[in-house]
Amino acid sequence: MEYETKSGRAGPGNPTSPRQSVRKNLDFEPLSTTALILEDRPANLPAKPAEEAQKHRQQYEEMVAQAKKRELKEAQKRRKQLEDRCKLEESIGTAAQTWNQEILPHWSTVCTSRRVRDLWWQGIPPSVRGKVWSLAVGNELNITHELYSICLARAKEKWNTTAAPTTETETEDAGSSDRESSLELIKLDISRTFPQLCIFQKGGPYHDVLHSILGAYTCYRPDVGYVQGMSFIAAVLILNLDTADAFIAFANLLNKPCQMAFFRVDHSLMLTYFAAFEVFFEENLPKLFAHFKKNNLTPDIYLIDWIFTLYSKSLPLDLACRVWDVFCRDGEDIFVQPFEGISRHHEDHLHPSALRPGSCNAVYSYLPEFTWSRQLLL
Repeated sequence: MEYETKSGRAGPGNPTSPRQSVRKNLDFEPLSTTALILEDRPANLPAKPAEEAQKHRQQYEEMVAQAKKRELKEAQKRRKQLEDRCKLEESIGTAAQTWNQEILPHWSTVCTSRRVRDLWWQGIPPSVRGKVWSLAVGNELNITHELYSICLARAKEKWNTTAAPTTETETEDAGSSDRESSLELIKLDISRTFPQLCIFQKGGPYHDVLHSILGAYTCYRPDVGYVQGMSFIAAVLILNLDTADAFIAFANLLNKPCQMAFFRVDHSLMLTYFAAFEVFFEENLPKLFAHFKKNNLTPDIYLIDWIFTLYSKSLPLDLACRVWDVFCRDGEDIFVQPFEGISRHHEDHLHPSALRPGSCNAVYSYLPEFTWSRQLLL
């Protein structure tokens, strides 16, 4: 009587074990190198010599030892990461306590002290970042929460007016017309703001907030209106401040000389900033500056995007906030330093030795969007 050899039984006509039967039928396939070392050879082949068997046992023991070593190393790495994370959280908590108890209540008297500026440079804890930014930017425009409400109401009225056909025969002035077009442009740009976060897009929790702040600003400054790039600045402020306070900081931040020069497209001032930047570029990165010059890569190609968004579009959000920390502390004087960090980090890609001569397109492909590393934290 015969039995199926693959079922785990053997009959009189098949004295071999089920495993040997599988091997004879060429159904055996080792699952790993370990199996090749430890498994006995098929019955139709000569048995392993004692020396080979001993060698394989040693190889197996070495494999087990290496696996244990890797596991131990990975466990140590995970433990180190956990310890570092705990230390970071503890340091952030301690720093937040210092800011809340010792600095913010006495801001006007301690904000310029050496100790506060050193703490500021090390990074502002996320829980107090918005308060520090708001105090650092200030409110020279004397904007109140009530004024924000008035501007927002005007923007909503304008949205409703443009949504329906107007019955007025009176021709609006050019400023109102520009404001109208700016309000419409806002709707298009909101969905493009930090799309990877999915919080400013239609249906997201901050969509209406961002829409409101940008619309209110357009009515507050019809001479400026809405300019592409503003949405990123407003979005960063929204993530760190309440709505009305975010609007106040937004309006005052855009009122700074550098931002106003670019958002109002003041060509003479823009050229002045470009010239000052090129002096800095040539002094600090002369070889890269010469290569950019050779390929006609002028500052307007890559600087405008960074200035319009204060680096918030081209950097990961946490790094952008670190740049903002120092920007709020030192103003536009700090603005060129992130560029230096970008250029030094990517100099291998931007330098002539890494590109074929005259490869302007290859250089431009790295500007202004970069892959950043944590090493660029200030």
